Amino acid sequence: MCSKRFILSLSLNKYIAMNFLEPEIEQYAEAHTTPESPLLAKITRDTYLEVLQPRMLSGHLQGRVLSMLSKMIRPNAILEIGTYTGYSALCLAEGLSEHGSLLTIDKNIELYDRANGYFADSEFNSSIKMLHGNALSIVPELDQKWDLVFIDADKENYQKYYDLTLPNLNDGGYIIADNVLWSGKVIDARENDVDTTALRLFNKYLIDDDRVEVLMLPVRDGLTVVRKK
Repeated sequence: MCSKRFILSLSLNKYIAMNFLEPEIEQYAEAHTTPESPLLAKITRDTYLEVLQPRMLSGHLQGRVLSMLSKMIRPNAILEIGTYTGYSALCLAEGLSEHGSLLTIDKNIELYDRANGYFADSEFNSSIKMLHGNALSIVPELDQKWDLVFIDADKENYQKYYDLTLPNLNDGGYIIADNVLWSGKVIDARENDVDTTALRLFNKYLIDDDRVEVLMLPVRDGLTVVRKK
């Protein structure tokens, strides 16, 4: 019974926080989507029970979207900016090429051991490396080309992360940015906080950038997929 109450509460909280679909529609979509692995389910439960701001977790439906996109791209090198508890990194790693690798960066040292513990329990342990620190300082020091970049960190710096990574993105490579709808605040003229304003500017910056193709998907809190021409 406790488990059922937890799942019901989890679904309701996710819906209230950021989802745009009716709860029944989302539940139907999840029921007709390949289930998350036992490890990913454990990360979901642990995060909601033990970690602050659990709404930052990608979750089942978005996680399967990230996995599917990665499997379509078959990247040799993935960069993730914003690890949190490691859920999205593991989803993206599912699509890595045979000898591919994923580098994920997060500035929250309190989550470092937790995320690495989940990575160690996964089949992708040898393919994933996590760095602790400020991505704005770390990324310029990386001498590597990327096939796929996932941005899911502080919203105020999204455009900076994009500008840092696009030059080292291979032609035909992809950048995926999370939370681009920001619980609908981006279309509410009354909302002008720092993060909302930054995301509005970022969204406009992308659509005005003729170096890329852009697709905004209203999945969960909004995912924008950018392809470098």
